[in-house]
Amino acid sequence: MDRTLLLVDDEENILSALNRLLRRDGYRILTANGGQAGLEILKQNEVGVIISDQRMPEMNGTEFLSKVKELYPDTVRIVLSGYTDLNSITDAINRGAIYKFLTKPWDDELLRENIQKAFRHYELARENEELREELKAANEALSAVNQDLEQRVEDKTREVVRNLGLLQVSQEILEHLPVGVVGVDDDGMIAVANRMAHELFTGGDAAPLVGDFARGRLPEELLACQQGDMDEGHRKLVLQLPDGRRARCWCYDMGQHSHAKGTVMVAELEE
Repeated sequence: MDRTLLLVDDEENILSALNRLLRRDGYRILTANGGQAGLEILKQNEVGVIISDQRMPEMNGTEFLSKVKELYPDTVRIVLSGYTDLNSITDAINRGAIYKFLTKPWDDELLRENIQKAFRHYELARENEELREELKAANEALSAVNQDLEQRVEDKTREVVRNLGLLQVSQEILEHLPVGVVGVDDDGMIAVANRMAHELFTGGDAAPLVGDFARGRLPEELLACQQGDMDEGHRKLVLQLPDGRRARCWCYDMGQHSHAKGTVMVAELEE
C-alpha cells in the first residue's frame, strides 16, 4: 500500500525543501499552499499523514487540522511551524486534532523518524479497524449460524415430540389388538411385543419380551418362519402353543414401507 503524505505550507520554498528531503523515503507526496487547497486534495486522495504549517493566511494550521479531524479522523496530523502560539497548539493537541508538534527549523533525521512513526501509527490503526470489521462480520456470521442451529434444534425437538406422541399412540393401539404382534430386528432382538404376544408365547413368564433375544423366548417353529419362500408377501404356519392351544401365525419381512430391517410376526388363536 502506498504511503501518501500531504504537505501544507504557504511558502513554496518550504514545500520544495520538504519534498527533496522526504521523497527518498518512497512516499507519494502531495502539496498544498493553504488549508482550503489541502481540503480539496483530501477529497480526491486517501492520505495517511499530514504535515501542516501553523501560520497561514485565511486558515491557520490548527484550524485546518481540526477540520481534517472531523472529515478524515483516521489521518495522522502533524504541525511543523516556527510560530509557537502555545495556547492554540496545546488546545488542538488536547482535542486530538494534532498528533505531534514539530518546530522549524527542523532536524532532517528527527523529522524523517517522526514521519515514519506517524505512518506506522496510521497503518496500525487501519489494521485494527480491519480486524474489528472482520471480527464483527465473523460474530454476525456466528450469530446467524447459532440462530439457524437454534431453529433446527427447535424444529427437531418438535419433530421428536410429535414422533414420540405417534409412537405412544401406536403402542396403545398394539396393546388393544386381539392378535399377538412381535417385531424382531436383524440382530435377533425383540424390539416390539404387545400384551397378546406376551400372553401367547411366554407361557406365563413374567419377564418382558422387549429387549430380549428372540431365540430362547419365542417358539423355534415361529423363528423358522423368518426363513423360506414368501406367499403373497408373507410366510404362515400353525403353531402349537405351550398351553395346548393352536395359533395361526404370519411372518412379514420389514423394509417394504420403511427403512427398518427385521421381521414382524402376527399370531391369532384358532377358534
